[in-house]
Amino acid sequence: MAFLSRKRTPPPVKAEPVFIELPELPGVAIRLNRSARARRYGLRVSRSDGSVTLTIPQRGTQREAIAFARAQTDWLSEAIARMPSVTLVGYGQSILYEGQEVTLAPGQGRLPLREGTTLFVPGPEDRMARKLESFLKHNARRRLQSATEHYAARIGRNFSAITLRDTRSRWGSCSSKGALSYSWRLIMAPPEVLDYVAAHEVAHLVEMNHSPAFWSIVEELRPSWRKERRWLREEGGRLHATQFRAP
Repeated sequence: MAFLSRKRTPPPVKAEPVFIELPELPGVAIRLNRSARARRYGLRVSRSDGSVTLTIPQRGTQREAIAFARAQTDWLSEAIARMPSVTLVGYGQSILYEGQEVTLAPGQGRLPLREGTTLFVPGPEDRMARKLESFLKHNARRRLQSATEHYAARIGRNFSAITLRDTRSRWGSCSSKGALSYSWRLIMAPPEVLDYVAAHEVAHLVEMNHSPAFWSIVEELRPSWRKERRWLREEGGRLHATQFRAP
């Protein structure tokens, strides 16, 4: 009996991102993003990592996009200048921890210990960054677990799981199955900001959208949410600017 072999269709090849550089801004890589939903050209500087994206509408041209970007170079250079510089952690440097600047110093024992404005991290210097990152993740899980349980109990809803990630596009998310995901870097933000993100994601257990009904739940859980959301928009880049390993 002969068997006919079926040819497998190869998966589509994902196009490599296209970058350009403007003469007015040497060294700045601008990623081109063609969007079927965009109605006009647009420039965006990511608050998380300072990357620059130039959006092109479906019927737009690269030539017109470049002309648009060149007309915005003053704004673009100012926006980039406002971004915090990336810092690789080391002894003597400062990082944010629960919203306060703390200086990293060699410590004793097994675990990092905070005393006032100093965070003592024990162990060899070449392992300090890894130990510090583990310390931050542990405390982030503890705080986010507690905050999530608190707000979920207030609205009478259950969640299925909590996952910590190092996401740059969002501080938290909620799946349709009630699984919550957070950026562990929230432990570096003020405690009230971490609480706001937890309340925000818990509210999605009721409303999987950003409708007025959703925001009314957030308002009930965190009446100060506007101030805390503004802090993330203005200062969130500082959390991502702290790096724990060389690129």
